[in-house]
Amino acid sequence: MPAGAFADAAADSTGIVEAGMVRPAVLDHSGAVIGNISIRAGSVFDLDNPEENGLLYRMANRLHFETREDVIRQQLLFEPGDTFSSRELLESERILRSNRYIHDATIQPVSLNDGVVDVSVETQDVWTLVPHVSASRAGGKNSAGIGLKEMNLLGTGIEVEALYKSDVDRDGMAFRFANHNIGDSWYGVSGTYGVTSDGHVSLFEFGKPFYALDTTSANGIKLADKDQIDYLYDSGDLGASYRHQARQYEIHKGWSKGLQDGWVKRFNVGLGYDEHLFSDVDFGDGFLTTTPEDRRLVYPYVEMELLQDRFEKTTNLDQISETEDHFLGSRLSARLGYAGQAFGSDRNAWLVGVNADTGFGDAGKQILLLGSGLSTRFERGAAANLVFDFDARYYRRQSERRVLYASLSGSVGHALDIDNAVQLGGDTGLRGYPLRYQGGDKFALLTVEQRYFTDWYPFHLFHVGGAVFMDVGRAWGNTGVNFRDEGVLRDVGLGLRISNSRSAIARMTHVDIAFPLDGGSDIHDLQFVIQTKKGF
Repeated sequence: MPAGAFADAAADSTGIVEAGMVRPAVLDHSGAVIGNISIRAGSVFDLDNPEENGLLYRMANRLHFETREDVIRQQLLFEPGDTFSSRELLESERILRSNRYIHDATIQPVSLNDGVVDVSVETQDVWTLVPHVSASRAGGKNSAGIGLKEMNLLGTGIEVEALYKSDVDRDGMAFRFANHNIGDSWYGVSGTYGVTSDGHVSLFEFGKPFYALDTTSANGIKLADKDQIDYLYDSGDLGASYRHQARQYEIHKGWSKGLQDGWVKRFNVGLGYDEHLFSDVDFGDGFLTTTPEDRRLVYPYVEMELLQDRFEKTTNLDQISETEDHFLGSRLSARLGYAGQAFGSDRNAWLVGVNADTGFGDAGKQILLLGSGLSTRFERGAAANLVFDFDARYYRRQSERRVLYASLSGSVGHALDIDNAVQLGGDTGLRGYPLRYQGGDKFALLTVEQRYFTDWYPFHLFHVGGAVFMDVGRAWGNTGVNFRDEGVLRDVGLGLRISNSRSAIARMTHVDIAFPLDGGSDIHDLQFVIQTKKGF
């Protein structure tokens, strides 16, 4: 019997079967229960496809450890005996696709017998053992990295990595380990330790997240420690520096009643420790001599989140010929904490954070995604380090392979901590200018792109696309550091996009040629930018 066909002839009269196929949405109201769950974990290449049944493809599959069936089964939100829910099938697909070692996932009912529904789960792996060799150029500066990364150790979903990286700020060696599903649970652990030319960094996290809409509890602990030299740039030139030592610890507990009437309400309580110590670094005349103010905040907090269940599956918006999951619902979160000297803080302060996101439209036609956030400390009778961020992204599908994209983002700051100064340049969206070219406590950036998604699939390894773009932006205002303000900056350019569809490492390589239209006479007439990003 073909996949998706029914074995229950009586179901035809109920509307559950249509053209010999299971109709999941109708099954939701039938009272059917889950029966057998068959799992097929596909390898990197599909050898049933003649174009992928070559010697190198077969060798790659033999050398690859396919994701273990129990690793996939553990991440499903349903099991035999559960009442059938098409929503849980779709959400399980999204969870599986969120793993970097899985390229795509399809879950569907395949047969119905006496009210029992059998379900098929099919996934496709990507190559996860990668010698990491990277080189990028943005804002006139180069960065490079070399190392070894395994994103799916022996098919278990465990990540291990050793990486050496060099960029404009520092050189360093880092080691990372992560297991997001310990045993048969949703508890995860991750750790990073790095030694750099100017200090060190370490991060440890353990806990269970709100992994699904119906998750009723969450908890976690986070320990972070870093010591490094931070830099501020003015018109692309190094203008300030200071040593920054930071220690951040947090423990939290969350609960929820799960999904109710299309919405999820979640609550968190926690305790945070946030310490930042600063000291001078003498690199000669012209550098910052007054360091940021030390701060130590120890605070209990409460947090609330309201989340709408609205997701759409599509292709060719941010990725090339790959399945994309876009959140088009509404989300609101708010956090309130109090850092008191009685708890060990160096001041009394209320800590406030609010974030809101919403989406409009249809991913098959056009969508608008809006986001905003506000964070601040209220101390000594006034707001400190107040930041209001906003972001709008618009997609208009012109055809299957052409999309008009526009984004407007910005930030407004007040009484910012010096270490939170805004810096805008070739590495942060203004592709025609040196990195961190402008600074201040405010910025606005408009980007318009005409995106092209081709069907060219060289060697069945890479998807290829392109873009014509324009960037318009400006950073300005006061942060305690004197940045030169050259007004609104514009650039235009064109770019090549190469999507690595078979690897768990960087999904998209950007090769851009950008032409600045403003700025000082010291700016090159052309900027060549190479970066790796998650999307277009």
